[in-house]
Amino acid sequence: MDDRTETTVDVIIPVYRPDRRFARLLAMLQKQTCPVSRIIIMKTQGGGWDEDSFRKIPNVEIHSLTKAEFDHGATRNRGAGYSSADVMIFMTEDAVPQDNRLVECLTAALGQKGPGKETVAAAYARQLPARDCRAIERFTRNFNYPDQSRIKTIRDLPELGIKTYFASNVCCAYRRDVFEKQGGFVNRTIFNEDMIYMAGAMKAGYAVAYAADAKVIHSHNLTFLQQFRRNFDLAVSQTDHPEVFAGIPSEGEGIRMVKQTAMWLIRTGRGWLLPSLVAGSGMKFLGYRLGKLYRHLPKRVVLWCSADREYWKKGGAAAR
Repeated sequence: MDDRTETTVDVIIPVYRPDRRFARLLAMLQKQTCPVSRIIIMKTQGGGWDEDSFRKIPNVEIHSLTKAEFDHGATRNRGAGYSSADVMIFMTEDAVPQDNRLVECLTAALGQKGPGKETVAAAYARQLPARDCRAIERFTRNFNYPDQSRIKTIRDLPELGIKTYFASNVCCAYRRDVFEKQGGFVNRTIFNEDMIYMAGAMKAGYAVAYAADAKVIHSHNLTFLQQFRRNFDLAVSQTDHPEVFAGIPSEGEGIRMVKQTAMWLIRTGRGWLLPSLVAGSGMKFLGYRLGKLYRHLPKRVVLWCSADREYWKKGGAAAR
């Protein structure tokens, strides 16, 4: 990826119910300093959006799938099958490039080497809070996506723990040659297809880059229940993939984030938000713990706890 003038780039975006951010995302992709060859949209049917207006955009192609066919890993693998580019950038419908250098910076990061001359298999972008982002979530964005870039390898496990494998398909670029060699994403997962891929790539001797200069606007103001369900699904994915997550506790990283958030709230005169931080963190922890124990819960309880009921209707992990 050293010569960006010869590197071809496709962007693959699963889409269900896009809002105005999706139109801004497509507009910004047209303005990139490193041109995008094709924008491959994987449209889940039933989202209720007018795809004809997007078909008029140059280099956009739309592929439809049913709601039952959607899977975090399989849908992205299917999108990758439509691409022949050297670099595939996976994005979500609500992530908007901050500037016209997103593709350039991600592609450049793929051209770097790890500390032991490891090939960089993937590079993920920095996520910045939107204007309407609440204070606690704003700090969380900065905690998970700092302003310093870093290249991670398997040797960082003692220092970083679970964060070694951390990456996000909200905006992440993959080298096609490595992606194909690694077999793509796991085809059946409720969550974490990106971290599962990173773990496999690192164990195979590759590096993963965090490109802080590649920026997208992406944040959510989740309710306590949404936080609970998100962390439930997160824990389910970890439980279903012990080959990746067993023996690497993630609770410690969560506690560290809560402590730092609390100190930041106090330091910036937002102490009145501490009860909200405690309540939200408690719901996250409860969801996580129940997700770890999901195999011991009645199915009706699992369905209530999960944010992705379609996954369970298709048989859950047993359908893999």
